[in-house]
Amino acid sequence: MGSITDSLSYLTADLAGIGGTIKCRPEDFFVEELPLYEAVGEGEHLVLFIQKRRQTTSDVIRRLAKIFHLPRRDVGYAGLKDKHAVTRQHFSVHVPDPTDDEKCLSRIQFTPFDLLWARRHRNKLRRGHLRGNRFVIYIRDVDPSSVLVARRVVDQLVRTGVPNYVGHQRFGYRQSNHIWGRHLLLGEWTRMLDHMLGGPDDTDGPMTRAGREAYDRGDYRSALDAWPRQLRHDRQALDALRQGWSAQRSVLAIDRQQLEFLISALQSSLFNDVLDRRVRDGLFTRLVPGDLAWKADNRSVFEVDAPTAECENAPDGRMASLEVSPSGPMWGRDMTRAKEDPGRWETEAVAARDMSPEDFMHVEHVDVLGSRRPLRVALSEPEVSGGADDHGPYLRLSFDLPRGSFATVALREIMKNF
Repeated sequence: MGSITDSLSYLTADLAGIGGTIKCRPEDFFVEELPLYEAVGEGEHLVLFIQKRRQTTSDVIRRLAKIFHLPRRDVGYAGLKDKHAVTRQHFSVHVPDPTDDEKCLSRIQFTPFDLLWARRHRNKLRRGHLRGNRFVIYIRDVDPSSVLVARRVVDQLVRTGVPNYVGHQRFGYRQSNHIWGRHLLLGEWTRMLDHMLGGPDDTDGPMTRAGREAYDRGDYRSALDAWPRQLRHDRQALDALRQGWSAQRSVLAIDRQQLEFLISALQSSLFNDVLDRRVRDGLFTRLVPGDLAWKADNRSVFEVDAPTAECENAPDGRMASLEVSPSGPMWGRDMTRAKEDPGRWETEAVAARDMSPEDFMHVEHVDVLGSRRPLRVALSEPEVSGGADDHGPYLRLSFDLPRGSFATVALREIMKNF
């Protein structure tokens, strides 16, 4: 099954790609959070810097909550990190009394992740409390001499910025999270469950296929027995159905964080549509009247009229320095809406999904707040080199990206094969 991001336009379509394969091994994809601030050494919260491999952020949260005898809501984190990688990220646990710190920390040695350091701080870590991420990535199945080709693409991305598409990871193992998010938003409970739990396809393993077939027969107990344990949110809905709950109650039995993630996937797919249009129309590096321009230094936006666009687009304007960029919609009730042509493009993307902006305004069963997101981000501190190791030849890339952006989006420009 291909990714729904496969069809998105390349910014560097006029430059060759190098091909290759990523994530052959978790160690080939390394991510380290760049903190927004340092832990001060005192306070009610214990900040942990953890290295994980083949673990999701949620896996670590559950383990930490158990180790420190806390509800999961008392475990903070700055951002979600890939399971199929080696990642370093920060967590916080709310433990006002430091008496048992050492005893609890010693239990981490029995988990699948490693504690690199622990330090006290005054506040809980929250989503977005990071400056960005540093990536070190090995591309396999490629000729190391392709370094020169890769550097041409990287040089352009440094000059123009990277299209800030939301990567395929946001759309889940069936690349359908945005579809489920639409059903959730509109209260189409049965349709959401049918898409999530039914309709086996060629990508399913034997147990998942058996579970989907049982669901389609209405045999929810057999479906739950077959369903893989790691697909925890699917199982939450199935277990509710097994108990005779309604479709609505069964959907809402899924962890709230996951439901919000599905809404984010819907918002992200609409954002990608708008960005793809701007890339295709040659308006990726230009502001137009009606835009809401994004300021990289403080993440605020301002309205753009014709004189402002002319000033900012000039050779000495802030568009050239990447200080300012166009923004796109993450639809929700609190989102500021663009005007003129940009506003029309954003509304047309919603209408293309048989929806309207009003669908996002009055949702009671899940939070749909909305925000703006920059259409491009700066790629900094790039390094490109080639070599070989025990696993064969490789091209090594390292670079920094701001928080909320995806390394795979930069990689697809370089590789041109996904």
